[in-house]
Amino acid sequence: MNPVYTIAIHGGAGTIRREDLSPEQEKLYLQGLEAALDKGFSLLEKGGDAVQAVLAAVKELEDNILFNAGRGSVFGADGQHEMDASIMDGSNLMAGAVAAVKEIKNPVELAYTIMKESEHVMLTGEEPCSLPN
Repeated sequence: MNPVYTIAIHGGAGTIRREDLSPEQEKLYLQGLEAALDKGFSLLEKGGDAVQAVLAAVKELEDNILFNAGRGSVFGADGQHEMDASIMDGSNLMAGAVAAVKEIKNPVELAYTIMKESEHVMLTGEEPCSLPN
């Protein structure tokens, strides 16, 4: 019996109307979404767990400048990026989140580290923090 997996993703906050995209741009967005899904599915097919699949899919979106996450984050009024990310493990209800972080390549990885290594659920603010190695 082959397991059935479902992954739902989105490309970040905001709206891009289809009529505002060229066919080439639409193709690039669809390819980026497909790449994120493929990352998650690949881990699941190799026996990875759902949290690892989500982490991989979101990192793929954060690394793609087309999406409003990580590299593609929208600039704020001050000309800086402030990014948010969260992750949750439904099997044990553990969660981790960050808000308004700057200069982090993959905010979802930081959220994951908070979930796994910290007594906190969410960290936010301008002061840098350090987490256990």
